[in-house]
Amino acid sequence: MRTVPTASPVPPDPAPGQVAHITLKLMATLTDYLPPPRQGHQIGLDLPAGTTIQDVVERFRLPWQLVHLVLVDGVYIYPDQRDIRALRDGETLAIWPPVAGG
Repeated sequence: MRTVPTASPVPPDPAPGQVAHITLKLMATLTDYLPPPRQGHQIGLDLPAGTTIQDVVERFRLPWQLVHLVLVDGVYIYPDQRDIRALRDGETLAIWPPVAGG
């Protein structure tokens, strides 16, 4: 029997008490919400197991109307998933405000 390759599995949720080291990237005008020491528009964070995207948004007091485009490792996270999607060790969370161009 031949198996069909599937998408990469999602890593398991961390066990209680574990810490997830993530990179937070705040883009454009959101960089002002990053505390020092930051490297440009990003900062490394150690978060308790089970921390969600919404937890990070609240921790940095990002105005909800400025949290527009949210990606975890380049994958778009829909607004209705942001309060349940736990961040895992090694992931990168990137948040963009609404932008306009011409």
